[in-house]
Amino acid sequence: MKNLCLILGFLFVSLAFSQENVTISGTIKDDTNGETIYGASVYLQDTSYGVTTNSYGFYSLSAPAGTYTLSVSFIGYETISQQITLTENQKINFEITEESMALDEVVITAEENTATDIKTPQMSVTKLKTETIKKIPAVLGEVDIIKSIQLLPGVTNSGEGSGGFNVRGGAEDQNLVLLDEAIIYNTSHLFGFFSVFNADAIKNIELYKGSIPAQFGGRVSSVLDVQQKDGNSKNYELTGGIGAVSSRLAVEGPLFKEKGSFIVAGRGSYAHLFLKLADNENSAYFYDVNAKGNYEINDKNKLFLSMYHGRDKFDIANIFKNEYGNTSANLRWNHVFNDKLFANASLIYSKYDYKIQISFIELDWVAAIENYNFKYDMKYYASQNFKLNAGISGISYMFQPGEVKPTSETSSINYMKLDDKRALETGIYLSAEHTLTEKLTALYGIRYSMFHRFGGQSLVNYENDLPVVYNETLGVYEEGTPVSETYYDKGEVIKSFGNFEPRVGLSYQLNDATSIKAGYSRTAQYIHLISNTSAATPVDVWAPSGKFIKPQLSDQFSVGYFKNLMDNKYSLEVESFYKTVDNRVDYVDGASLIGQNTIETEILIGESKAYGLEVLLRKNSGKLTGWIAYTLSNAEQRTLGGAAGGPGINAGNWYNTPYNKTHDISVTGTYALNKKWDFGANLIYQTGRPVTYPNGQYQYEGISVPSYSGRNENRLPAYHRVDVSATYRPNRKPEAKWKGEWVFSIYNLYNRKNAASISFGQNRETGINEATRTAIFGMVPSVSYNFKF
Repeated sequence: MKNLCLILGFLFVSLAFSQENVTISGTIKDDTNGETIYGASVYLQDTSYGVTTNSYGFYSLSAPAGTYTLSVSFIGYETISQQITLTENQKINFEITEESMALDEVVITAEENTATDIKTPQMSVTKLKTETIKKIPAVLGEVDIIKSIQLLPGVTNSGEGSGGFNVRGGAEDQNLVLLDEAIIYNTSHLFGFFSVFNADAIKNIELYKGSIPAQFGGRVSSVLDVQQKDGNSKNYELTGGIGAVSSRLAVEGPLFKEKGSFIVAGRGSYAHLFLKLADNENSAYFYDVNAKGNYEINDKNKLFLSMYHGRDKFDIANIFKNEYGNTSANLRWNHVFNDKLFANASLIYSKYDYKIQISFIELDWVAAIENYNFKYDMKYYASQNFKLNAGISGISYMFQPGEVKPTSETSSINYMKLDDKRALETGIYLSAEHTLTEKLTALYGIRYSMFHRFGGQSLVNYENDLPVVYNETLGVYEEGTPVSETYYDKGEVIKSFGNFEPRVGLSYQLNDATSIKAGYSRTAQYIHLISNTSAATPVDVWAPSGKFIKPQLSDQFSVGYFKNLMDNKYSLEVESFYKTVDNRVDYVDGASLIGQNTIETEILIGESKAYGLEVLLRKNSGKLTGWIAYTLSNAEQRTLGGAAGGPGINAGNWYNTPYNKTHDISVTGTYALNKKWDFGANLIYQTGRPVTYPNGQYQYEGISVPSYSGRNENRLPAYHRVDVSATYRPNRKPEAKWKGEWVFSIYNLYNRKNAASISFGQNRETGINEATRTAIFGMVPSVSYNFKF
């Protein structure tokens, strides 16, 4: 509370000493559906006064009294210019449109197509529009946000059939994924074939890879901030699509006499129905639902309520069943204190759970991670050259790592419940965007985070306080010797951590089209995904920091060159980065992670580093648009034995992380042939993923025993493929209410059998050692139909 008072005091002092200017404020919306526009530019022509709208479409612009030409622009929309006279503070709302039309006292000019914002000091951030994503070819015709961001520099994944994504050499659990501010712990449907994000329900997508803004905390690699649509506040609208394995439908429209709006969107797969028709007992399907509503109480107050629920279900011959999914909800209150101060308060709920049923051993397994989150953020537009952000947050965690139940009286399984774990993560931040000179702009701030691990269970005490020890005789790490247990009450703090997390970004404008930027960010991560697989799976174990696991701490430095070319038709972004992470958890050889109540006995604590160069060349206008993305990078980890003794993992040497891909290049393009036909294509090449292969074998009592190379010393073969798509719109009449389009696509055009894994064994007939490559996809053609009414 003391820190909050300091922030509020700083805000009011800034308010008192701000320049005596006249302020214009308001909201920018889409003319056709009333959706607010995030990132629209509002500026006074022939001056240096300008600002961009926040994620709720709000802007505040201060300038000396006088007569100006005010312009509003956003990529893909017409620029609006209007003459205004500033004599006193005033509110002006705008609605911008993608089509030319006449407005009283307003002049519409040609579209301003600014591709790269060279002025803002924020770097390593990418914004994507859902319209762009929908044009990218996708597997089985299903538009996928996660697979789309993997086409950007610095972003990759662990291969086909794997969920999630990796950013700048980081693991999947190091990404903070938010859907309307709610944390999403598993972004995959059908084990990674699709993502949990329904593009029909999504409005804004932002990916922060470095120089993460101070309002975000809790992860050390990236932030993927996804916002749902508010819903059409002017007309009822029906949107959907029918695909090869899934279909979707979204309904949106006005509420409360256009003082509010809503959207409800759902998806479901039905490939399992075809399996049943073929007398196949196996089943695999998913469904999800997005919903959001809002109500404008008055000009200064607005309420939002949003939710998401998704499930995946697998059934293999009624022998093995698996079910998992995310659930989230968010109640938000936007409040405009005055024309310079904007605030947002949020109450957020998020849960990820999974269940396993194994009939032949009569077992049920249930586990979950659940959190409640409160956030309060403020933005103060002190002047044209100085803007402040401040806020507080608190997240209450409940980790339920597993409960095992016998499903019958004859089951050989005994009931077991792993200890629930409770924790509280809090944060407070203050940041500023400061125009220091005409050419130099800074974005700087600090975040202070705290994490408290609470009791409610007994913790094992080990001899010499070592949960892992090295057995010199056998040359392996073993569980430490338990000597006693200590019980902690639910309200008792087991361990507390606190970290200052400074952030800074600088932008120096060389000329009107070129700038150089640099950034530094320190981030802390208090929860950990304990996994010995290269990709996230539904049964991965989340664990909080505590007595034996310290929070991960990352320092990232980045520098970049940004340039708009040929009147913004092209843009070039070149960035280099260097990132270190302390207290990175890794598992010992032979670790048993599932059903483990003392996870500290299976892990060692190490460090990681990643560095690289990223290049992004875009073509922003014309019939042919798209980008070329290239990443040259290296990501390594080192885990020493430390107090546990011994050489550590991989003899204490640096080794490749599972997501280290030296070269990663993607070429993405769309071509608008005419009003009826659009074409798209992707070309992707990646260095093969690091793996550990056997490098020999020896005989022991007639049994062949393999010996292995160093951890992640080998690689899978290089990954590459080409995807193509064609979109046909049979009805282009503007007055037609029903608008449909056919999308034809081919994933992996030349049928490349990319290796998801390579296994080694002996041929039963010949006894000769052999390697077997497993591929997920060959060539996959698909047809889908999308409509809007």
